[in-house]
Amino acid sequence: MENYEIMTREQQKVEDTWNMQDLYATEEAFQEDVKTLEGCMEELEGMQGAMAQGPEQLLKILKLYAKTSVTYEKLYVYANQKYHEDTANAKYQQMSGEMQILGTKLSQAASWMEPELLALPEEKLEGYFVAETGDAEDGAAVCRELCGYRRFVDQITRKRVHILDAEAEALMARVGELGQAPSNIFSMFNNADIRFPEVSGADGKRVPLTVGTFVSHLQSPDRTLRKNAFEGFYAVYEQFINTLAATYYANLKQADFFAKEHRYKNALEAALDENAIPVPVYEKLVQAMNERLPLMHRYVKLRKKLLGVEELHMYDVYVPVVEMPEKTYTFDEAKQIVKRGLAPLGEDYLALLQEGFDNRWIDVYENRGKRTGAYSWGAYGTHPYVLLNFHGTLNDVFTLAHEMGHALHSWHSDHAQPYLYAGYRIFVAEVASTCNEALLIHDLLESSTDTEERKYLINYFLDQFKGTMYRQTMFAEFEMITHGIVEKGGMLTAEQICEIYLNLNKKYFGEDMISDPQIAYEWARIPHFYTPFYVYQYSTGFAAAIAISSKILKGEPGIVEKYKKFLSGGSSMDPIDLLKICGVDMSSSDPVHAALDVFEEYLAELETL
Repeated sequence: MENYEIMTREQQKVEDTWNMQDLYATEEAFQEDVKTLEGCMEELEGMQGAMAQGPEQLLKILKLYAKTSVTYEKLYVYANQKYHEDTANAKYQQMSGEMQILGTKLSQAASWMEPELLALPEEKLEGYFVAETGDAEDGAAVCRELCGYRRFVDQITRKRVHILDAEAEALMARVGELGQAPSNIFSMFNNADIRFPEVSGADGKRVPLTVGTFVSHLQSPDRTLRKNAFEGFYAVYEQFINTLAATYYANLKQADFFAKEHRYKNALEAALDENAIPVPVYEKLVQAMNERLPLMHRYVKLRKKLLGVEELHMYDVYVPVVEMPEKTYTFDEAKQIVKRGLAPLGEDYLALLQEGFDNRWIDVYENRGKRTGAYSWGAYGTHPYVLLNFHGTLNDVFTLAHEMGHALHSWHSDHAQPYLYAGYRIFVAEVASTCNEALLIHDLLESSTDTEERKYLINYFLDQFKGTMYRQTMFAEFEMITHGIVEKGGMLTAEQICEIYLNLNKKYFGEDMISDPQIAYEWARIPHFYTPFYVYQYSTGFAAAIAISSKILKGEPGIVEKYKKFLSGGSSMDPIDLLKICGVDMSSSDPVHAALDVFEEYLAELETL
C-alpha cells in the first residue's frame, strides 16, 4: 500500500484532489450565480397564474424552471463537495447549509407549478402540444419546442392524484426543510462528531479506528484486530443508541407523513413511484432472495470451513478465506487494472475513462474530516466528480471501477439529453457501476494462472454477491419492517429496532454464523437508511448488471451499442424500459434468480477447488 496516514486537507497533494475550479473558477463566480439564481427565482414566482394564457407562456415557464434548476444544481454540488472535503470546516458547513436553505426557497418559488399545470383541463393542455395559435409558423415553432418538455409534463400529470393544491404544496415545501432534519443530524454525528478508540491486533500495536478504516481492519488476517475493531467500533454506537434510534424513528415518521399527505398508501409506494417502479418489484426481490437463503447459508458454511474456525463470528465476514500474500495497489496500478478490465466496452469508453484520470475528476485519499465512503456526483454542463477514500486494497480498486461507472453513465446522459432528462433514476443508477465491477472481476479471473489467486478472486466475487444482493436485500427487508410498523401507527424504541435487526441478521446468515450481540447496532451506522427505500436498488441493479455484463462478455451482437444507448438514456424513459434496451426485464424476478445462479456456479467452483 502507498505510504498512508490520516492527513489534514492541507497536506493533500493537489494532483490527488478533484479540481473544483472546473465547476467555479473563483468563489466570486459562485456568489454571482447565487445572485442570478435569486433573480430567476423571483421571476419564476412572478409567473404564477400564466400557464393558462397559452403554450408560449408554458414554454417560457418551463425554460426558466430548467435554467433555475441547472444553476441551483451547480451551486449545491459545489458547496457540498467543498464541505465533503473537510466536514469540520466551518466555512463550508455554512455554505452547504445556505445552499440547503436556498433549495427550500427554490422549492417554494416553484411549488405553484405542478398544481397550476394540473389545474389546466386535460384537453386544453393537450391542445398546447398541437397549438396553431397566432402566426402559424410561430405557433408551430412553439409547439415543436414545447414537445421537448412533453415527458417532463407527463411525469407530473401521471402523479395527478398525489399533487396538492398550490397553497398546500407551498406549505409542504416549507415543511420539507424540517423533514431533512433527521438525515442532517445523523450526517453531522457520523461524519464530524463521532470518535473511536485506537485498537490493537495480536502484536499489541495500536492503530487508528475510523469509519474509513473499519472495513479494512475487518479484512485483516489478524483475527484479534478484527475482533477488537468490531467490538470497539460498535461499542461507540451503543453509547449513543437511544439518540440514534430517536433520529431514525423521526426519519420513519417524516417519510410516513410526506407519503400520506401526498395520498400514497405508505412511504414504500411513495418512494418507488418517484421512479415509476411498481411495488411488486420490491416485494418480489425480497421474496426471491428469501427463497435463495439456503445458498447464502451454504456460502457461510464454506467460509467457516475455509477459515478453519470453530465458531464463525460477524467480524469474520469480510476477511478473504483464501491465504494469499496481502496484495495492495498504488492508485496508478488501480487505474491500469480498471482500464484493462473495461476494455470490452470499447476504445471510446476507455478514452473517456482516461480523460477522467488525467483531468482531476477524482478526490483520491482520506483526510481528517473528509466525508466517508465513495460517490460520483456533479452538475450538468461540467464533468462528473468522484470522491474516494483510497487505501490500496482490492476493494478500493473495485470502488474506482464502480464510481467511474457512475461517472461515465452521467457523462453519456448529460451529453445526450437536455437538463430535465439528463439525471437518470436511482433504479438504474447502480447498473453501470456494477457492470464495470463484473467486467473487472472477469478480466482478473481470466488473466489469473495461479490456482490460489483464482480461489482468492472467486471468493472476492462471492463476497460482492453476499455484500450487494444478500446484505442490501436484508437492509431492504429491515426498512420494509420498520416503515411498516410506523405506517400502522406503531412506536419503535432502540431495543425494538435492535431486536428486528438482530433477528434478520440471524435469518440471512444462518446457523453456522454467530450473530454477535454487537451486530444489533449495525443499522445505526447506515447512512442510506435516511434515504428511505434506496438500498433495494443495489440488489436489483446488481442483478441487471450481471445480466448485461454476461451479454457483453459473450459478445452478443450489438450489445455494446445497446448498452451505450442505455447509458445515454438519462430519464428520457422509465427505468424498467431503459433496461429493456439491453434485453433485461426487471418486472420479473428472473434476473434476480439468474444472478444467483451465477453466484451458485462460482460457489460450486470454490467448493471444488
